Amino acid sequence: MGLTTAGTAACGKCRYFDTASTEQVGASLGLCRYNPPMSQSAQDAHGVWPKVETSDWCGHYERADA
Repeated sequence: MGLTTAGTAACGKCRYFDTASTEQVGASLGLCRYNPPMSQSAQDAHGVWPKVETSDWCGHYERADA
């Protein structure tokens, strides 16, 4: 795999980006589904996936159509 930049490896183009749960919040937000949900400090709280912007990026990027 060649070197990618933030512009080509943006979260909004990643296979792990999920907009289904955030559509009411805004078109530029989504959830990163790469890792399991993060636990919360309260014992009765459920885990949450990180909210990311479509223009964010990380090292786990995989093209959505791959």
